[in-house]
Amino acid sequence: MSSYKSPRRCAFRTFPVAGVFTLSSHGPERINPSNKKIVVLLFCLALISFLVFRTDGADPGMCAEEKEWITDHFDGDLFFNPGLHTPPPSPPGEEPQRGRSGWIWRLILGNDWPKWPQTTDGAPGETPAVRVPKGSLIVTPVGHATFLIQLDGLNILTDPIWSDRCSPVSWAGPKRYRDPGLRFEDLPPIDAVLVSHNHYDHLDLPTLKRLARKGVQRSITTLGNRDLIHNAGISAVDELDWWQQVRMSEEVTVTLVPAQHFSSRTPWDRNKTLWGGFVISGPSGNVFYSGDTGYGPHFREISQRFSPIRVALLPISPFRPPQSNEPPHRHYPEIHMAPAEAVQAHLDLRARLSVAAHFQVFQLGADGFDDALNELRSALAERDLNPDAFIAPPPGQPVELTARFDNMDGLVSLQMAGANR
Repeated sequence: MSSYKSPRRCAFRTFPVAGVFTLSSHGPERINPSNKKIVVLLFCLALISFLVFRTDGADPGMCAEEKEWITDHFDGDLFFNPGLHTPPPSPPGEEPQRGRSGWIWRLILGNDWPKWPQTTDGAPGETPAVRVPKGSLIVTPVGHATFLIQLDGLNILTDPIWSDRCSPVSWAGPKRYRDPGLRFEDLPPIDAVLVSHNHYDHLDLPTLKRLARKGVQRSITTLGNRDLIHNAGISAVDELDWWQQVRMSEEVTVTLVPAQHFSSRTPWDRNKTLWGGFVISGPSGNVFYSGDTGYGPHFREISQRFSPIRVALLPISPFRPPQSNEPPHRHYPEIHMAPAEAVQAHLDLRARLSVAAHFQVFQLGADGFDDALNELRSALAERDLNPDAFIAPPPGQPVELTARFDNMDGLVSLQMAGANR
């Protein structure tokens, strides 16, 4: 159980940390040894710049005053994943496991990640309906973790990112490989933006600013992110702890639910803000968006509280180790799910349908371009599940859940609007 007191408001600025990404125009690539010194120099300059240009004397994302968060996953300074233990030491003869700071240096100084192919994007999806009636549910993947959820007369966006890079700077960092599935100008009126945590591929300030200029006035997010989103121009920001909920209309609520992940936007603010997923509940049913998460017991608890879940939006990458000589799935198991774990989460949730997220848009790990989708198909086959139970539609293709689908007891017979596009 947890309780929450509204924290004192505080203003802060974060300065972009350049250099934590490679400078390739096609995403993270191995850096030539001759360029490593330049990259390290840029990184050091960025750190110095951050220290010089900070204006408030407080840690990024932190109030200088004492926090008033009272919850069982906050120790007074940092948020944490309950029940998640420190990984055991490496076996004798193996190189000690490196922390995530080591991962950043590998990304800067070189890696053996596979090169993704050049992609030829097709036409964006058709312009969505302005609204859908009560009882209707359409989910349109935009790409990565961004979904347009239309239900019961409301339009909701999850972790929106239309930027070319998920990065603190526009000129470096992981580059988008696939265009957004919907044109930004084709978006219908958005009633709320759900922001699951503060990583750059989920809390994208340039996109939030564009949405604010477009007239979006409301966001629902996790503890600690209110000021950052408010300063982007969105006037009403609901900041929630796990299991807290807000009302979108007389019949639709949004509940923040647990996830197993972490937060940070700079080297200094790790786990200073909370992470989570969302359940949207209304006459059309329960929609679960997981945000970023590793596999854990929280899926079963969410199912117990919100069953039946009509559709679950679950990430399937990154999952491969960053070095080819590391054991499979050693680097990410606590904070991301492999496709097989996503399938197990689908079963734990008892979801009628699951839709894949977090693949083939930004290269954030050592997965090959098609690895996640191939592994997903294999995992479904190994569990003897209908391949239509967990789908990965291309960006821009809306998935409309119909009464016929609901009568199939999870063996998906759904209609995909625009399937012949």
